[in-house]
Amino acid sequence: MIAWFARNAVAANLLMAVIVGLGLNATFTHIPMEIFPAIERNVITIVAVYRGATPAEVEKGATIRIEEAIADLEGIAKTESTALEGVANITVELEDGYNPRDLLDDIKGRVDGISTFPDGVEEPILNILQRRKEVISVVISGNLTEHALRRLSEEVRSDLTALPGITQVELSGVRKYEIAIEVSESTLQRYNLTLDDIALAIGKSSQDVPAGAIKTEGGEVLLRSLGQAYHGEDFADIVIVTHEDGSRVTLGEIANIRDGFEEEPLYALFDGRPSAELDVYRVGKQSAIEVADKVKEYLETKREALPAGIEIAYWRDRSQYVKLRLQTLLKSAFQGGILIFLLLTLFLRLSVAVWVSIGIPISFLGALALMPMLGVTFNLVSLFAFILVLGIVVDDAIVTGENIFSKLKDSDNATDAAIKGTQEIAVPVTFGVLTTVAAFIPLFMMGGDRGPLFAQIPLIVIPVLLFSLVESKLILPAHMKHVRLDSGKPLGRLQRMQRRIADGLENAVRKYYRPLLSWAMSWRYLMLSLFIVVLLIILGIVLSGRYNYTFFPRIQSETAKATLQMPQGTPVEITAKHLNDITKKAKQLRDKYTDKTSGKSVIKQIMTTVGQTGSGRSASTGKSHLGRVSFEIVPPQQRKTKVTSSQLVREWRKMIGTIPGAQEITYRAEIGHAGEPIDVQLEGQDFKALKSAAQEIRVHLGEFPGVFDIRDSFEGGKEEIKLHIKPAAEQLGLNLKLLGDQVRHAFFGREAQRIQRGRDDVRVMVRYPLEERRSVSNLESMYIRTPDGVEVPFSAVADAEVGRGFATIQRVDRNRTINVTADINKESTNINQITADLGEFIPELLKNYPGIHYSLEGEQREQEESMHSLKTGVVFVLFVIYALLAIPFRSYVQPLIVMGVIPFSLVGAILGHMIMGMNLSIMSLMGMLALMGVVVNDSLVLVDYINRRRREGINLHTAISKAGVARFRPILLTSLTTFVGLAPLMMEKSTQAQFLIPMAISLGFGILFATLVTLLLVPVSYLILEDLHNLVAGHKKITTPA
Repeated sequence: MIAWFARNAVAANLLMAVIVGLGLNATFTHIPMEIFPAIERNVITIVAVYRGATPAEVEKGATIRIEEAIADLEGIAKTESTALEGVANITVELEDGYNPRDLLDDIKGRVDGISTFPDGVEEPILNILQRRKEVISVVISGNLTEHALRRLSEEVRSDLTALPGITQVELSGVRKYEIAIEVSESTLQRYNLTLDDIALAIGKSSQDVPAGAIKTEGGEVLLRSLGQAYHGEDFADIVIVTHEDGSRVTLGEIANIRDGFEEEPLYALFDGRPSAELDVYRVGKQSAIEVADKVKEYLETKREALPAGIEIAYWRDRSQYVKLRLQTLLKSAFQGGILIFLLLTLFLRLSVAVWVSIGIPISFLGALALMPMLGVTFNLVSLFAFILVLGIVVDDAIVTGENIFSKLKDSDNATDAAIKGTQEIAVPVTFGVLTTVAAFIPLFMMGGDRGPLFAQIPLIVIPVLLFSLVESKLILPAHMKHVRLDSGKPLGRLQRMQRRIADGLENAVRKYYRPLLSWAMSWRYLMLSLFIVVLLIILGIVLSGRYNYTFFPRIQSETAKATLQMPQGTPVEITAKHLNDITKKAKQLRDKYTDKTSGKSVIKQIMTTVGQTGSGRSASTGKSHLGRVSFEIVPPQQRKTKVTSSQLVREWRKMIGTIPGAQEITYRAEIGHAGEPIDVQLEGQDFKALKSAAQEIRVHLGEFPGVFDIRDSFEGGKEEIKLHIKPAAEQLGLNLKLLGDQVRHAFFGREAQRIQRGRDDVRVMVRYPLEERRSVSNLESMYIRTPDGVEVPFSAVADAEVGRGFATIQRVDRNRTINVTADINKESTNINQITADLGEFIPELLKNYPGIHYSLEGEQREQEESMHSLKTGVVFVLFVIYALLAIPFRSYVQPLIVMGVIPFSLVGAILGHMIMGMNLSIMSLMGMLALMGVVVNDSLVLVDYINRRRREGINLHTAISKAGVARFRPILLTSLTTFVGLAPLMMEKSTQAQFLIPMAISLGFGILFATLVTLLLVPVSYLILEDLHNLVAGHKKITTPA
């Protein structure tokens, strides 16, 4: 096939055109853009709403019942649940290999079959967890009433979803609509009514009833009874009481009707002005950049139509990060490509460099053509993968092109030289590419939440490498046969300089490398010992913990957040006061870091949210003790003032200081935060024991320097009043359910209806007026109705016990849990030492708490899963590399010579981290895993060359010497092209490229160091292996009887 394509240039060019055409078509029509790839988890979520219930009631009435109902289903790996005030959240993690949709049907069947839910538990909602892709947020702000602000926000939401290419927009930062019907206790007594009576009357009168049809000669005429009330004034005319004399009492006469919002506190301020936020998401194949551009175009038009004092702006524009990262990574790729081309031009002919370099875009376009089929998008990780493979992809083309170039020098027939040059090294080059492919395969199998993120890398690298193999074997020879070594024309200045450099390299090889190689071969055991000593020293430094290892480095974000949590039940006014102080400090920080020349600050807008933390569906809303202040930071490459996100947050934290009475305040300015560095999960049934053990662990963690924000998930709840029915009440026909229902209706409310008003689901609630729900005395003064209609004072039939409940109750696999979490300074704190200490301390501690078990969660759990995957991957890679080397060598021993470079290449990777001043991380280790497959390529070609020379009858020392000299240039070029291809990325300062850099360092510096190993240690190892072979053969000869 190689010969056929080399002789048929038309076929080679058509093959190239097909690859280019498919790649360009996919690039511009089928591949969407996003920041990070969407990672889907095999998790099913169950949400059960039990409005007005305490966490303990939610746990007992909803959580436990659902957990027990699904406990024995096959395919469930783990259940986690959180019981909050009014809602139960349950996540079901599935085992690998199970279809989430099939299991969702099974779980839904079990949940629907639960008949013992208490009254008030709404139908549970089940979903497969899907991570949505937020693109940009639109903020409307101004001095508007809450009604006006919401109406304007809904208008903007409708406009945005009407735009082509935008389908998902969510409103946040505003309260839900509610129609409240408030009736006082005295009014109820006057008309001998209960709240339940009023709710039932509303339900009967406020409805539309289809009444069939009249069948006329001209056709059917539909009949409808229209009586549904949709607004507050509509409910006022509903008749509640009809007297015998025909007089009627309407709802408007006995109740205060408020068509407003739910009572839970929730509002937002954008740069100090009341605001509402619209979050715009991309779905399917929509491009983040296109979605954001359409939103911005709409905003330009909308601003002109808004009245004075009302502003509409965008906030947290993720598309600009995509653009910046695209520019950054494309710049790095372009710079790397130019450096590779210059390097090839310097040491090879310009025409050879051109044909070899053409393999890069062809291989890339081949991979781009496959991306839609593989489900890969343009994102930070996939773009990094292209840069990662940039230098590696030309390795086979360099070796092939350089060998053809050598044949062209000695041949008059260019086509035969191209065929012979390609075929001669086809086997080692092919197997070399396959070893590299094998080294990237384990990244598919990485465990942990970030595993699918890492899987994007081989989905790019492997197709690129395979297309490069096709290009170097079928397309490159057809082009290389056109290379002319001597055109007969005088050489230009650049050509003369190139020749001097190329010839100078060849002279240097003969003058310096050949004698050095000869010396190393003579002193081979000393040389091997020196390399082993260096290896042991470097590995000793790392394994002893003297060089820091960080599982996942802290990558600075361009959004900083301070999340405040006061004790449950804190009045919203107090929470708002503290949030206002935090906001003032953020404004002071913005003023401080304003560039005097441009007048622009590194801090852009500031958003303050009271009553809510988080965003989207995961937000916790309507909580008077919660709040958040966040501000957007200018990207690093656009900052005039030299300050990092971490420095801003540290200074902000210092300015804020301690907040009196705050239960917790956390600061975040990082991306990729999947869990806390320290997260100890205690599991058991005795909550008091769990709390006590958690406190002791918190105290112990406080002894470590560099550990901060130590907290646990136990949180004291609001004050609660527990009702106990008196024996006398039972004689009146009362029971605890009748008592509880009447108290619930009075203070929380009785839901009379839920109506659909436009796009909003509006509850109609009947309850006491607010002034009759403010104190315990209101409870004691209320009247309870017996089944006979007799009204008795609450104090006569029940006792009220004041206490404090739970704020949240967390459970894992049907056991209650408490998590002790802490953050660390990753740059200076050795997390592995802390983990090792906890591994000794906690088991000893839990001897005092029988029935409690512990596990490490968060980053430590993910690290354990990832390290397990890495260990498996190392075994897999080593075996596959050995097999792929043993096949072409037809030897069980020679693969060990080639694989001997692997541990020494790791030395280069570690030294690279030391030179660049970076800690080792999981990305470093993945880079080293990939390095194993790359570094053997040059050694494979070198050993193959030695074997071929020996088969020609050349003695061993001469064959090794010739091999070293002959393969010096391609070995040097493949190593240098890989390094210079990665160099721009290693120097990159942009935010989201930082976590990828350790992998580039491992590959770049590892390959660079492996060059030295390949050129010296591989020949030395070959000789030593031959010595051992002769020793064994000689021993056998001596011991064999004559």
